[in-house]
Amino acid sequence: DPDIDPHEYTSNVPTALAVSKAQLVIENGDGYDTWMDKLLSASPNSSRIVLVGANIADHKLPDNAHIWYGINNMPAIAQAITAALKKLDAAHASTFDNNLATFKQSLVLLEQKIQEINTKYKGTPVALTETIYLYQANPEGLDVLTPLEFQKAIAEGNDPPANTVVETNNQVAKKDVKILIYNVQTVTPITTNLQNQAKNLNIPIVPVSETMPAGKTYQTWMMDQLNALQQALATATGH
Repeated sequence: DPDIDPHEYTSNVPTALAVSKAQLVIENGDGYDTWMDKLLSASPNSSRIVLVGANIADHKLPDNAHIWYGINNMPAIAQAITAALKKLDAAHASTFDNNLATFKQSLVLLEQKIQEINTKYKGTPVALTETIYLYQANPEGLDVLTPLEFQKAIAEGNDPPANTVVETNNQVAKKDVKILIYNVQTVTPITTNLQNQAKNLNIPIVPVSETMPAGKTYQTWMMDQLNALQQALATATGH
């Protein structure tokens, strides 16, 4: 559900039943979906394959479980899923391989868009409400001014240290940042205040979501956000 904070998700009976019957389970790991570990422990199955994205991702940021936001993490994870599917259903191995190749190719446009943003807007100072967007802000070359302690606290559902709240608010108030990248699923009074400040000062706001919106694919979800970011940067910088 893209309208709620995924950190607050709790499993239910249908989910537990589905996990108990699953031959393949894919979880994020790194403390992000501990509810899944509990379900797996409750229904042990030695033949079940469990893939943990955080252990597979080859471009993981420290203390940042949002690995799916790293476009460059997706090929390795897709490769691991393909290998698992081939083990479970060898008769369709060629189909899985073809689908993997198609998926990898579909990421090229996203990588090109990120490079395009880097080429044009590298060094642009920006604010983030939390750590999720670091996986793209870094390769885009954006200069994230928001204190990391502030971002991490919001991401983890905690109150940020008071000094980081003051610093983050001041960066917006003084227009030290050109845009605000705002996670719409980890909303608190502090982030809402930040959003209102930015709006009042005509600082472009780029909403991003932690989970995929209904009706979109991973590729269209990411591309739509990248296009929105590019438009906001163009508005903020005048080029």
